[in-house]
Amino acid sequence: MNQIVHPHPRPRPRTGARRTARRILVAGLGAAALLVTALMLPGILGAAAALGSWAGAGAGGTHTAGGTHTAGGSFAQGAPTAADGVIAGGSVSVFDDTLPAVTKLDPALLAAVRTAARAAGPDIRFVVNSGWRSPKLQEQMLQDAIAQYGSRTEAEKWVATPDASEHVKGEAIDIGPWAADDWLSRHGAAYGLCQIYANEGWHFELRPKAKTQGCPAMYADPSHDPRLTG
Repeated sequence: MNQIVHPHPRPRPRTGARRTARRILVAGLGAAALLVTALMLPGILGAAAALGSWAGAGAGGTHTAGGTHTAGGSFAQGAPTAADGVIAGGSVSVFDDTLPAVTKLDPALLAAVRTAARAAGPDIRFVVNSGWRSPKLQEQMLQDAIAQYGSRTEAEKWVATPDASEHVKGEAIDIGPWAADDWLSRHGAAYGLCQIYANEGWHFELRPKAKTQGCPAMYADPSHDPRLTG
């Protein structure tokens, strides 16, 4: 086979020239990456700040996998405190006798929870993630939920208004951890304790008739509860 010879072959660049070209290309790509990062940084920080408003526990503010909303965000006239029902650290024993979140619960509800906690045995520890709340704390939580979920309609699937909330009345308790929630979902009716909302496995209220009739059917979420919407 005859070899094909180009009449005017292109000279190959010297090794040093090729290395210089590569350096220029790499530098250019690096500069472009820095520019893109700088342009995106404000949006990244904004998203982080939005998530941070519901991060943490107790006064930090979150809707946690462990099962409750706690107060977060900023409050122009002073943040809610323990006197409003905030639980520093996010949870406290159901046998606590110092925090208003526990002591201001309906006495019959608290007694039922404590009886159930004793019956569950030492291997399952019951804690209060949220109990009684002041209207101020409830409003704070509602506003945080609106910020998190993007609308009042979505927020009210998780947090009631202060004038309708069973927590403000002292008639609802959010129990944790999941082991305690699971135990109550199976045995709570015997103590008159029922899960009220399908999307809130931690939210229990007292239903004395459940001892003989079983717990009533759950609402899909708080927005379907006529007590909160009627």
